[in-house]
Amino acid sequence: MEAEDALSQGMDALQRGLAELLASAATAAGGGADSVTNYVGQMAMAMAKLGTLEHFVRQGDLLRQQTLQEMRRTLNTRQTARALLIVNDYFSRLRALSSLWLARPRDV
Repeated sequence: MEAEDALSQGMDALQRGLAELLASAATAAGGGADSVTNYVGQMAMAMAKLGTLEHFVRQGDLLRQQTLQEMRRTLNTRQTARALLIVNDYFSRLRALSSLWLARPRDV
């Protein structure tokens, strides 16, 4: 659970950092040599954030593999199959909820 919390907190921090980077890019949009220098700096920061995102994806995949191995050691075949069906149902419902959320009418 600690690894999951650490990944979640890291992703939250990455999202905040990307939002700040995009906000600063929008306010700094202009012209001239300073603009080019600023753009290059922002691109370097964005590439670093992309590297961080890749790290989180790899860590998440490693955590997934460890979880599946632990499931194999802990549960019998029938219990594992049932657990995977339940997880699949959960994610199906989550996708449906996400679709409904995105399709909701928005106040302008």
